[in-house]
Amino acid sequence: MEIILLERVRKLGQIGDVVTVKDGYARNFLLPKKKALRSTKANKAYFETQRVTIEARNLEAKSEAETVASKLDGASAILIRQAGESGNLYGSVSARDIAVSLNEQDLKIDRSQVVLDHAVKYLGIYTIQIKLHAEVMANISINVARSLAEAEMQTKGLEAKTAEEELDVSVEDYFENEEDAEGALTADSEEETAEEVVTEETEEQKSE
Repeated sequence: MEIILLERVRKLGQIGDVVTVKDGYARNFLLPKKKALRSTKANKAYFETQRVTIEARNLEAKSEAETVASKLDGASAILIRQAGESGNLYGSVSARDIAVSLNEQDLKIDRSQVVLDHAVKYLGIYTIQIKLHAEVMANISINVARSLAEAEMQTKGLEAKTAEEELDVSVEDYFENEEDAEGALTADSEEETAEEVVTEETEEQKSE
């Protein structure tokens, strides 16, 4: 089906672009969500008369989404679930669960805005994207644990791991390139060898 986009749609195009998509995608998502119009002569004429209004409305919606994103970005939620010893959940965490948890923090999010390709089925900390607008995304963190104490331990474990990675600096990091590092190591080795020779000479002199 050929359609006219009323907003930017990822991998399809920008406002006003005429594109061809599968009928099901248009009928079940784009058209009912008012993200597009059927590409007919009448609709093309209508769009041109309303283009300025549509673009202004989209810009306003984007600005509002950016305001929400500034509050939401970096937010976190703890979800308590039962799980087996290996960490697999008895059930799963869905987009609805995440939305409900955020709403309890007065962060009003609809489950359709939670970008979740598949349900979360294991304990752990996950970064989840929230789609607030076609051009605005926010990242939140969810901590799935069996208890609040375990959630706290998982958070500390993640912080410790991050700190360890930052401190894991090899000798090459102190030099501009590998040759400099190898040269330094060679120089150290030569110095140690020289010290050993001097020590051996001194001991020989004493024995004489």
